[in-house]
Amino acid sequence: MRLSVIMPVYNREAFVGPALRSLLRQRDAADLDIIVVDDGSTDGSAEAVRSVMDENPCIRLFQQPNLGVTRTRNVGLSLIKPETELVSFLDSDDISPCGRFATDLGLFRNDPDLDLTYSRMMLVDKIDDDRLEPAADSHSVTVRGIHLSAAIFSRRLVERIGCFDEAFNQAEDTDYLLRTFESRPRHAMPETVALYYRRHPGNMTRQTDVQSREFMRAIHKSMNRRKADPSLRRIEGIFDLRDLADWHFM
Repeated sequence: MRLSVIMPVYNREAFVGPALRSLLRQRDAADLDIIVVDDGSTDGSAEAVRSVMDENPCIRLFQQPNLGVTRTRNVGLSLIKPETELVSFLDSDDISPCGRFATDLGLFRNDPDLDLTYSRMMLVDKIDDDRLEPAADSHSVTVRGIHLSAAIFSRRLVERIGCFDEAFNQAEDTDYLLRTFESRPRHAMPETVALYYRRHPGNMTRQTDVQSREFMRAIHKSMNRRKADPSLRRIEGIFDLRDLADWHFM
């Protein structure tokens, strides 16, 4: 099955190579189309991508002036090829665990009407970039959190949901996922760990004031949509964030 993975990049020279290699090691499980959109990086991110592209034609690199992550995700959506059947995302500082695609794509093969798989994520503070696995001395917690990379979308679902809301500076992914689940997709929620979310000082989510404000705005917009249209699905119970209360080590 043709799977397009959209990867926005902004100044991630140190991380983007391992992120791409974590996808490439799963080529036996999916016909991969990796769409890398460099959002005006000022470091060596584009060169790091090209060094991996040389032997991997499934990677496509596009460069643009800095537009921000929300518009960059929309650019990625616009670059999906007609033959794409499934769509996913991976941030350029995260890792896609070995075996993730084999497990989730099997669900799509067994159920042609499936719109979405939504798996689990592991937040981890140290990753071994050679093994592409959490380091032996890392701290981690696994949750069904709010992250685009936890999802694999059917092409028809992506077309139904539409673009990311460019009014958001952050939490555009939260808004997108809320709109997705509100639309009542036919979905499966496997226990697969869909990504290793790398915690580091450059995470956008460390801008806690902006993150909190944008997250609450996404929740408020969801509430308003469901109030205006009671047919939309309530999203309570989909995301399990209880274990995050113990995430104190970074």
